[in-house]
Amino acid sequence: MPMHDASNRTRAVLIGLLLVCLLLPLPATAELSTEEQLAEQGLTLLALRNDTIDTNQDGDIDAVRVVVVLNSTAASNDLIVKLRGLHKEREVLETQEISFQGQTNITLVYDAWSKGEHVLRLDFLDENGDFIASYPLPTFMLTPSLDVPRVAIKLNAGNGLQTGETCEIVREFSDETGPRYGETGVRTFTGAPFSVLDTHGVLDCSSWPAGAYELKETYRNGLGQTAESTLNFTINNRPAPDFSLSVSGHQNATDTPCMVRMLLEDGRSDADLDKIWSVRGQRIDGANGSTFDCSTLPAGAHLITLEVVTEKMISSIEGVNLIRLPAADLSANESANLPSSSLGMDTPTESVGWLSIGVLAFFVSIVVFVVLVRNKEPEALELPALGPTP
Repeated sequence: MPMHDASNRTRAVLIGLLLVCLLLPLPATAELSTEEQLAEQGLTLLALRNDTIDTNQDGDIDAVRVVVVLNSTAASNDLIVKLRGLHKEREVLETQEISFQGQTNITLVYDAWSKGEHVLRLDFLDENGDFIASYPLPTFMLTPSLDVPRVAIKLNAGNGLQTGETCEIVREFSDETGPRYGETGVRTFTGAPFSVLDTHGVLDCSSWPAGAYELKETYRNGLGQTAESTLNFTINNRPAPDFSLSVSGHQNATDTPCMVRMLLEDGRSDADLDKIWSVRGQRIDGANGSTFDCSTLPAGAHLITLEVVTEKMISSIEGVNLIRLPAADLSANESANLPSSSLGMDTPTESVGWLSIGVLAFFVSIVVFVVLVRNKEPEALELPALGPTP
C-alpha cells in the first residue's frame, strides 16, 4: 500500500511539472540591433550626428541635417538611405542612393513643411530595395522656412470700371513645401469668361464684357496643404460717346475755309473710335478723322452727320446744318449748278405754268359735272298707314 501511494505521488508530480512547462512562455528570439543588422551586410556605423538648422535665422529650427559615417568590409556596396519624417500622420522621404568602397559619409537634410513635431527615422536598404536596418532619430519641433502654399488675386483698375477701360488681374502664387518633396499640387481658377492657364500671371480684363464677376483660385498640394483667394468686381457698360460738332465757315462763301470738328465731352480718347462722316445721307469715303473739311462743298444747304462707334459697337450720331454761299467769281458750270433762289413777287414765271393750271382746272370741272349728273335725286319714301282715317 505505501508503494502504491508513492507511485501515485510521483505520477502527480510529473503531471504537475508537465503542466508548468506548458504554461511557461517559450524563450523569445532576441531581436538584432541596428549595428548587428548592418554587420550582417558587412557594414559598420562609425558615427551618426543630427544638426538642427535655422535657415532663415528667425530663431526657429526649420531643418535637420543628418550625417552618417559608414564603413564596409565588402569590395563594393550599393545602398539606399532614406530619411523619413512623420508629421500629422503624413510621411515624407529624403532619399539618397550611394555606391562606395571602404568608408563613406552620407548627408541628408530634412526640411520642415509644416509647423509642429516631426518624428525622424533613418532606413538602410540594399540596391534592390530590401530592408537592412532602421535607426530611430529624435523628435524635433520645427517651423518651416519654406513658403507654404499661398495664392492671391488682385485687381488693377480705376473706380467705376467700365468696358474698354484699363483693367488687369494679377495672380500671385507660391509653394515651396510641395515641390520640395515632389508633391506639387493643382491650381484651379474659376469665374473668368475664358479658360485660364497656370502660366497666365496677368489677365487683361479690359476686353471683358460688362457684368459682375466672382473670381476664385484654389490650390492643394500633395501634402494636403491648401490655399484660396477670391475677387469680386463689376464691369459696367460704357455709355455711347458723348460729343458735339463745332462748325467754322457756316454761311460763308465757298471760296473761304470751312471745317466741322468733333468735340468729345466724356473725357475718353478718340484713338479707338470709328468716325463715319456723311453729307446729305451719303457716306464720305476716307473720312475717319476728328475733323471734316467742308470747304469743298458747293453752295447750298448741307446736312453733315457724324456717327461715332466704339470697339463694343456702341454708337451715337450728331448732325449739323451747314449753309455755303456762292463765291463772287463763279464759273459758268458752277453757276449752273447753283440752287435757284426765290425773288418773291419779282420771280419770273413761264406761260407753260399758266397753261398747265388751266388744263387741269378744265379737266376737274368736267369730272365734277359728270358725277353730279349721274347721281339722280332720291325718290320720296312712302310711309306706312298709321291707322283708320278719323
